[in-house]
Amino acid sequence: MEHYFENLEEKIKHYFHILSEQVPEFLGDYIDTPAMQKLKEIHIICGTYYSKMYDEMWYSRLDHSVAVALIIWHFTKNKKQTLAGLFHDIATPVFSHTIDFMNGDYENQESTEELTTKTIVQSKEIMTLLERDGIKVEEIDDYHHYPIADNDTPQLSSDRLEYTLSNGFGVVKKLWNLDEIQEIYQNIEIQRNEQGMQELGFRDIQMAEKFVSTMSTLSMLYRENKTKFSMQFLADCIKKMADKNLITVEDLYRLSEKEMIEKIENCPEDNIAECFKKWKNATKIQENDIPPVGIYSVHIEKIKIRYINPLVSVSENGFARVSDVSRQAKQDIEKALRFKTKKYAYLDFEFTKG
Repeated sequence: MEHYFENLEEKIKHYFHILSEQVPEFLGDYIDTPAMQKLKEIHIICGTYYSKMYDEMWYSRLDHSVAVALIIWHFTKNKKQTLAGLFHDIATPVFSHTIDFMNGDYENQESTEELTTKTIVQSKEIMTLLERDGIKVEEIDDYHHYPIADNDTPQLSSDRLEYTLSNGFGVVKKLWNLDEIQEIYQNIEIQRNEQGMQELGFRDIQMAEKFVSTMSTLSMLYRENKTKFSMQFLADCIKKMADKNLITVEDLYRLSEKEMIEKIENCPEDNIAECFKKWKNATKIQENDIPPVGIYSVHIEKIKIRYINPLVSVSENGFARVSDVSRQAKQDIEKALRFKTKKYAYLDFEFTKG
């Protein structure tokens, strides 16, 4: 545990300390397992990190998973829930949700989650630790069982909270600093939603509005054409190479992103390597409502909309969705939901889709 945390950048250490002043002792053993450590080589933002169109800080799937676990621990002090949060991305392949694009799962982006249990069970190190701690696999292999860890959009969960905080800290775009993150985080508590279920929510409307404002900006950035193009292009590269037996499905889960990129850049088939280089060095995307002729383009209408409409305290024991009590929050959320891009995104190269 000390090795992982000691090697973090100072700003990430500070961020983690905000999420939980205490790091539970048991967590380090699970972080150090090979199955978790492989997430260290996967960037959180689905491969887009590797193009000059983006200016993202390095933040791995392991960092995100640890941060989610720290949030759950901070609010619940429950070991099983904390481990479920730690393991929720353990089956993530290279380029993350890009592989969902390859599988045609644009709206839910959950096509790889079914491998979570298998990945845990196949890790002898994790299974040994679970036996030591008297925990059954079915108690930690699906964080959907724990509403503080995960719940349905647009509710606020630890997972949704974490990627909103870190993405706004510079993983996607620098929208707030550590002081602002701390101010927001300290305003969050466990509340009861419309179904009587536990859910994270805000004590004060002003903090909920501030959170929703940045969340809504991020929601639109997630669906920018350059992001849709990049994820689909990487998915098509992977599919073409798999169809030609240059890589296997197992490689998606075995290799690091650096190793997969080396395979793409050295691919001898078609013009995969050449097109990848052009994407990698591109600084902007081309967009139009009219389909371009003779060049590779991406047209995706239905894509997962990530947004949050959190609870906020309105009386001693009463809570409401912030959009029901704040005109500003309602406008921000509606703006995010209405966001549309031009129909086609493209770069100036020919590339046959996978």
